[in-house]
Amino acid sequence: MTDPNNKPRTVICVGDIHGYLTKLLNLWSNLRSQIDPDSFNTAPVIFLGDYCDRGPDTRKVIDFLITLPKRYSNQKHVFLSGNHDFAFGGFVGVLAGEFEAKETWMEYADNEEREGWYKGEGYEKMHLQGRRWGGWIKAKFNAAKGIDYKGSIYDAAPTFESYGVAHGSSELMKAVPEAHKKFLADMVWVHEEDDVCIETQEGVKHCKLIAVHAGLERGKNVREQLEFLKAKDARVPKVTDLSGRKDVWDIPKTDASVGVEYHAGAN
Repeated sequence: MTDPNNKPRTVICVGDIHGYLTKLLNLWSNLRSQIDPDSFNTAPVIFLGDYCDRGPDTRKVIDFLITLPKRYSNQKHVFLSGNHDFAFGGFVGVLAGEFEAKETWMEYADNEEREGWYKGEGYEKMHLQGRRWGGWIKAKFNAAKGIDYKGSIYDAAPTFESYGVAHGSSELMKAVPEAHKKFLADMVWVHEEDDVCIETQEGVKHCKLIAVHAGLERGKNVREQLEFLKAKDARVPKVTDLSGRKDVWDIPKTDASVGVEYHAGAN
């Protein structure tokens, strides 16, 4: 809804954080200083996922995020799952259900040796993406990104290290606090926000915002996709809407960590 003065409300969307606490704190400080206090303090804040991996501070990033609802009680906070968070949750066992090999592995089994899937304690009923996340990829260099891999195909080594354990260790399952496991378990796969204003050449338009980490798939019924994402059915080997690069609408050409977009009229 718009306010009595017909001023479009602020909606904040924060992109991939990837374990970079300093960048996240700087972004949050900039938002507080650049947005009108009343608008900022009542804004829906939609985090678009990928809180972990690559950067050194995954544990501290999650510590910060879980404090926001108490610190900013008039804001609405939405924490979407990214593919990295989904895989992290799969490794520590917070995805709903059990995942037998025949259900979630076999479609991608040809990649197991190359990607070095995790085969330690508890792997037998672990989701495929959890095994990929905690594994050791044989290649040291990621040619697509032009940088070295950090442990696994997901660059998960810094996440393990942020909890004080070695990459690929089953000890992570004990080291992750229950509050962090709850955060991973409670993340949503999609969020719909009504009456979001965007500026166009024709003027301000009122739209429905559908927020998904990667995007909705092209060529598939939108309503059916939304129902699937709301159900959070993890019995599939891969959730394309969380991880797809080729099959989703309007995927950005680059992957920028700790990004933000906000809609606030003239802001």
